[in-house]
Amino acid sequence: MVGLCVSAAPQKPITDQNYRVYHGDGSRASLEDVLDRAKSAGATFLGESHDDPVAHYLEAEILKRLAGPGWALSLEMFERDVQIVVNEYLQALIEERDLIASGRAWSNYRRDYKPLLGIAKEKRLPVIAANAPKRYVDIVSRKGQEGLMALSAEAKQTLPPLPYAPASQAYRERFQKEMAAEMGKTKTPPEPGGASHGDHQSDFALQSQSLWDAAMAYSIAEFLKAHPGDHVLQVNGSFHSEYHQGILEHLERYRPGTTTLVVTMIRDKSFPAWKAEMKDKGDFVIVTDPHVKPAESKKR
Repeated sequence: MVGLCVSAAPQKPITDQNYRVYHGDGSRASLEDVLDRAKSAGATFLGESHDDPVAHYLEAEILKRLAGPGWALSLEMFERDVQIVVNEYLQALIEERDLIASGRAWSNYRRDYKPLLGIAKEKRLPVIAANAPKRYVDIVSRKGQEGLMALSAEAKQTLPPLPYAPASQAYRERFQKEMAAEMGKTKTPPEPGGASHGDHQSDFALQSQSLWDAAMAYSIAEFLKAHPGDHVLQVNGSFHSEYHQGILEHLERYRPGTTTLVVTMIRDKSFPAWKAEMKDKGDFVIVTDPHVKPAESKKR
């Protein structure tokens, strides 16, 4: 909330006992295996659940151990039109309160993403504000991609080239299944002469999801084109990169041949065991301890 200072309540330290690393086929692996593979990938994707404290711990650990010349951090959590704000913070030109306000930081920034910015600042790593501005994602959710065409040339600079590609059929099917699981299936009578309003809204929702994916892919591609040989560590919700879909499909269009690594972190009651449905969700799948709860915040 604006005007409140918060601090995390004391929490039992997270250790390597709170996660298990697997290859995508379910065979055991280690965090060192992940780090070794990341060093040879142009872009490494860390797919998280946004409320998973073990995933946030792992992101900071991986970043600390990879950070150095030739590495950049890319975040879903900041939007492309605030790149200048992020840069000013990294250069110590503005205070963190200004980053939070002007950069429209997520509500869990202090608890979950501040450590990543801190490492990047200390190690002098570039940080890519990778996501599409939410106000433009909202346009697509209401009007479809066509709604973006009325934007000014200046506004379009914050987006991937238009029109961006539609979702693949595999991604579409996964998205629809996820939407049905979250919202329940609702059936709306078809409108005369065409698809139902519900069909339109579902398609617009997928198009807005694809704008997120395309924007993050384009941000990564543009950085790698400008910095040949460098590596990007991208943090995003796991759905955006699972099965090498979403962002990775768009990245192949914007920068064909980019070598990639997908690490999917799953907070599951099966911990520490592997489950068959986790197969191929990433090159590595890390199962995290669901008993570790997000640290509560308190007013100060």
